[in-house]
Amino acid sequence: MMGVVVQQHLGTHRWRTAVCHSRRPLSLSLSCERKGLGTGGEGAQFSPPPRGALGSHGAVIPPPDVDTISKAIEDFELKKAAARAVTGVLASHPNSTDVHIINLSLTFHGQELLSDTRLELNSGRRYGLIGLNGTGKSMLLSAIGKREVPIPEHIDIYHLTREMPPSEKTPLQCVMEVDTERAMLEREAERLAHEDAECEKLMELYERLEELDADKAEMRASRILHGLGFTPLMQRKKLKDFSGGWRMRVALARWVLGGRGGLLCGWAGSLTPASPSLSPPRRALFIRPFMLLLDEPTNHLDLDACVWLEEELKTFKRILVLISHSQDFLNGVCTNIIHMHNRKLKYYTGNYDQYVKTRLELEENQMKRFHWEQDQIAHMKNYIARFGHGSAKLARQAQSKEKTLQKMMASGLTERVINDKTLSFYFPSCGKIPPPVIMVQNVSFRYSQDGPWIYNNLEFGIDLDTRVALVGPNGAGKSTLLKLLTGELLPSDGMIRKHSHVKIGRYHQHLQEQLDLDLSPLEYMMKCYPEIKEKEEMRKIIGRYGLTGKQQVSPIRNLSDGQKCRVCFAWLAWQNPHMLFLDEPTNHLDIETIDALADAINDFEGGMMLVSHDFRLIQQVAQEIWVCEKRTIAKWPGDILSYKEHLKSKLVGEEPPPQMAKKTHSA
Repeated sequence: MMGVVVQQHLGTHRWRTAVCHSRRPLSLSLSCERKGLGTGGEGAQFSPPPRGALGSHGAVIPPPDVDTISKAIEDFELKKAAARAVTGVLASHPNSTDVHIINLSLTFHGQELLSDTRLELNSGRRYGLIGLNGTGKSMLLSAIGKREVPIPEHIDIYHLTREMPPSEKTPLQCVMEVDTERAMLEREAERLAHEDAECEKLMELYERLEELDADKAEMRASRILHGLGFTPLMQRKKLKDFSGGWRMRVALARWVLGGRGGLLCGWAGSLTPASPSLSPPRRALFIRPFMLLLDEPTNHLDLDACVWLEEELKTFKRILVLISHSQDFLNGVCTNIIHMHNRKLKYYTGNYDQYVKTRLELEENQMKRFHWEQDQIAHMKNYIARFGHGSAKLARQAQSKEKTLQKMMASGLTERVINDKTLSFYFPSCGKIPPPVIMVQNVSFRYSQDGPWIYNNLEFGIDLDTRVALVGPNGAGKSTLLKLLTGELLPSDGMIRKHSHVKIGRYHQHLQEQLDLDLSPLEYMMKCYPEIKEKEEMRKIIGRYGLTGKQQVSPIRNLSDGQKCRVCFAWLAWQNPHMLFLDEPTNHLDIETIDALADAINDFEGGMMLVSHDFRLIQQVAQEIWVCEKRTIAKWPGDILSYKEHLKSKLVGEEPPPQMAKKTHSA
């Protein structure tokens, strides 16, 4: 037996969750993209290896067996849960639609992530859960999603943790699967009608059954998939032919069709139903979730889909808890912010910008109070020391001050504000090389002789002054262009000329796969850069990227995904490139780290091309916006915020696209 989940009752609405398991270690033998078992990236997200299921181009190698993947995921979740312990007491009424839990504590591998804090989730609120990498945000979401905290039974939870598995089904079929559960809904409606014909749940069931009209279901499913970037042709391709990112979109689409209006099938996420009787095979689960948990839902989306998802989520009427590194996304969606800091959960009203303003004001007042108290304490201690043994009158005054001091100490003193650890990324000086650095001359490209053209007759140049963000829908060729410029792909026609001395550093989403998980960051960097002989010197280098102390000597597999990304940035920076090509660099990074990355890019002496779904990072570092679309590249006549407004207007068909200059930029 691999493991047994045990819930130990500790009193009224109080539980402690643990996992009893055999001593035989659990392991994953698949070559999968995994979330680490560190204290930050605690969820599990699997996708086939790059050589397996491909994106919109290239040959397809059959994916691993779905049952094997599913079994590996279950083993992985057991191993993760075995190291987690959660305690808490339900303080809200068991029949309330709000969830208030007090005395909440969470430990992972013996490390305390939360200590005697409170969790408050109110109906109708959309919460952004923020905090530094490694504080345990994903771990908390996982504990809530698996009901390791005392959530009332009538509140069903949907936790989107991973993409749909590769299969023979099409995206349209997967989203349409919610329609196949009509019979289950009808049975439940019949049962409720006999018990309480006036209950609110029954009214929701009737509304949902009306929405599930077969004539409308396919049209709604197709509309949702289109919003997430699926063309009509892509909607009818098999799931096994898509990358993990596209299959994550299918999982999101199932939530939109099911989660906002009914049924949810839980393979692509974890849904805990309100009633155990509603758990049919294949985990096709029932009715719209009262609590929706999303962990970095924008990681695999392009800017178009991010805007679409933001518009969908801002209308969610129940309880939403969202982890995201995108300040722009948090501003658009959230009504409240939960800050995970110093093993406590702190609550702020408003979106992310309002949280920043309120937190600064509160911390400023706290420091004023702290300094006033410390001044008072120093004054009273000095008075007691000087006059405690003097005349009777002075001695009485000294005793009075001593009593006042004791009362101050007993009532609790204001704590000094402990700021988040700040870090500063660093890209070493690359020196100057004369332009043109890279020349693109009449370049056309397609992946195969009979395949569609990705680009036609591109002509432009880039140099060390270039600061460009590439935008456009997925499949338009943004990552393909970066691969052409680095030489990983060769043009089908035309020529790309590079300066003989130029060094290019490309960061991409699969860079973590090159890491040796059994080595520590220090050992890995010493292995990659043997010319650096002193460990202390290498420690300083790694420390620039926010990895300090035990993190530098722990196995990489025990780091969170954000911390693994920092190892990749350290490795990339010390290649000393002239050009930085950054393909989705913000995935898994916390907000503070993204700001540090933006500062490092702005201080970098070389050129930069960026592909990102983070509007704020683009606004911080890009001087030009290039739109990749319709087999060409055009310069956007404005900044990234105007481009976002353009994407919003496209959703409702308000505005034709502005005139854009065909690319363009001469060397």
